[in-house]
Amino acid sequence: MAKILIIDDEEQLRRLMARIIGLEGYEVAEAPDCASGLKMLRRYDPDVVLCDVKLPDGNGVEMVARIKEAAPAAEVILLTAYGNIPDGVQAIKNGAFDYITKGDDNNKILPLLSRAAEKAEMQRRLTRIENKLSEEHSFDRIVGDSEVLRRAVDLARKVAVTDTSVLLTGETGTGKEVFAQAIHHASRRAKGAFVAINCSAFSRELLESELFGHRAGSFTGAAKDKKGLFEEADKGTLFLDEIGEMPVELQAKLLRVLESGEFIKIGETRPTRVDVRLIAATNRDLEKEIAAGNFREDLYFRLSVFRIHLPSLRERPGDIAGYIRVFAAQFADKMGRRIDSIDAGYIAALERHTWHGNVRELRNAVERSMIMAEAARLLGIGIATLYRKLDGYGVK
Repeated sequence: MAKILIIDDEEQLRRLMARIIGLEGYEVAEAPDCASGLKMLRRYDPDVVLCDVKLPDGNGVEMVARIKEAAPAAEVILLTAYGNIPDGVQAIKNGAFDYITKGDDNNKILPLLSRAAEKAEMQRRLTRIENKLSEEHSFDRIVGDSEVLRRAVDLARKVAVTDTSVLLTGETGTGKEVFAQAIHHASRRAKGAFVAINCSAFSRELLESELFGHRAGSFTGAAKDKKGLFEEADKGTLFLDEIGEMPVELQAKLLRVLESGEFIKIGETRPTRVDVRLIAATNRDLEKEIAAGNFREDLYFRLSVFRIHLPSLRERPGDIAGYIRVFAAQFADKMGRRIDSIDAGYIAALERHTWHGNVRELRNAVERSMIMAEAARLLGIGIATLYRKLDGYGVK
């Protein structure tokens, strides 16, 4: 049940309210003034605060902001003997859930408490989800201790706290989206959306519509208005994977957004303004693409203000064992399996292999090994055998 903190200097009224609320199953704490209320707030961590407006050492309307700063998830309901519109408006602006008059609105308190407690619980759940996502996508979760990888991580950490556009380069499967997610979750935009799209997966027309949106009737099949991914990522981060595949015609429009924060939807004449951080990735040599006329030089200069190259797995074979252990644990949990140990021969075989698909290919290899495992141990077998037949994939 939710926890309620009552801050009121009228002792009899405070205790009466505490008894009534406690009989409803809530856990209740009391405080007679602002100072003790703030101390109790930090110690008790309530879901809802019932706070009087007139207190011996402060004003409840001003207290709302202090409560929300100390306990962002808590909802505040202000109680006053003499309600007035300006105080009510200011209370809501400061973050109060509601503002009610003592006596006249006594019958509203319990239903109001219920709604405020539900909102507080929802906010706590969202906070837990956000914290879990931030933990899952933190730089600390990037596997590997090789010097080349650490250099890339250090660069990513430095740029994460800025709003600078980032260009991630490297072979397919080197973890460019993992880095993009980590940069986003370490930035001030972490509470905003992280939106990703693979530019190679769409035709020019569809990619333009996906990125910028369109008005209903602007082309055949456009039955209703559509928000583009730039709008979806407003106040957050947009990750453009395989940007080297983007048609030249669209590159000019992308450059315009990067320079002005504005774009025009298909079928509209007025610009739409957004605040989006862009992270782009490619496995192509964009300088060669520029020479071949496939990529705009001005867009390249705009994107590559901060460039991070992600090393291939062949450049850091010492990291392979760590990936195997992480992937084996993940798949064991997902499949409801148990892996007590991983044979040194199995690790050695995977370390000797040339991983052209990099981390993605290695992950697939471990997953297939887990599927075929008959015992609680991944056993050694030659990598050639692993790829010759599935029934011998890393397992005896």
